[in-house]
Amino acid sequence: MKKVYINGVGSISTQRTFDNKAFLEEVIVYEDNVITVVDPNYKDYIPPAAARRMAKGIKMGMVASKIALADSGLENVDAVITGTGLGCTIDSEKFLGKLIDNKEEYLTPTSFIQSTHNTVAGQIALGLGCKGYNFTYVHASISFESALLDALSQLQNDEENNILIGGIDESGEQTIKIHKLIHHVKKEAVKSTELLNSGTEGAIFSEGANFFVLSNKKQQNSYAEIIATETFNTLSKENLPLAITSFLKENKMDIADIDTLILGNNGDISYDPYYHILSEGSFKNTQQLYYKHLCGEFFTATSFGFWLASKLLKTQTVPEVVKLNDLNNNGIGTVLLYNQYRGENHSFTLFQKC
Repeated sequence: MKKVYINGVGSISTQRTFDNKAFLEEVIVYEDNVITVVDPNYKDYIPPAAARRMAKGIKMGMVASKIALADSGLENVDAVITGTGLGCTIDSEKFLGKLIDNKEEYLTPTSFIQSTHNTVAGQIALGLGCKGYNFTYVHASISFESALLDALSQLQNDEENNILIGGIDESGEQTIKIHKLIHHVKKEAVKSTELLNSGTEGAIFSEGANFFVLSNKKQQNSYAEIIATETFNTLSKENLPLAITSFLKENKMDIADIDTLILGNNGDISYDPYYHILSEGSFKNTQQLYYKHLCGEFFTATSFGFWLASKLLKTQTVPEVVKLNDLNNNGIGTVLLYNQYRGENHSFTLFQKC
């Protein structure tokens, strides 16, 4: 099978990550329980007349994909694959609101048309003129990983050469209210730099769009090689170390081969112990990083961790703000990204320096 490389990245997040020349030199610190993205100047990427008709998630996805394509030096790709937990939830809320307010009469279809989960992938393909494979995965907190698995399979088997993948989720007011009611969002405002010391249940909710150009052809500016990814719907704390050991063994590695471990800690006292099992156990002598204090929690937040791993391996620098322990490496060769959400949908992704 062919090797797969990350050749371009584009990120719209709660940090100023849309500028690929920078790498977390300046960090925005929040004190809230729900945060929103730092918007780029959308007019620089999308004609204003078109942007006015687009939902926020569509604009974020369009711009992040354009940044990733420009970064890779490509004008088009063979396929577009996205992952999203809730799709264009703001338009879904608008449509349902109008449905109730108008007593199911005289409804305009615009919000309904733009509310479907595959709207972002479709708009990107239309903008590029890409008539190839176009698919959207809606698998809760492993939606992005599902898109990644699909892309890896096609590229490794030489079915396609360049694929654009991404994870997109936007914050809807009503959806956030529901998450607050069921205690998935923290009740209190938390300073993002003190997230892991909050000692309360729930997470800081957010939104974002992170896109990547994957290819089975290595370029001079490639970020990293993706070795493998694997997901588990359910995995007990007791079996977690064994699952990671097995995953590494399948890829001819062991724990000692991992230079850097990136964890998805989100400050939820009920579920962060999954990460503690690794950070205090098998990987206690490994450099550990985290990222959800920067981007917040959303269904495709792992895509921000994927962005972080890509930048680490290319720049060979570790920003102080993402360090979870004081261990340092002379160089970063192999990175393991682990995420889970509320004890379910566990994912492992393995990266290697080109």
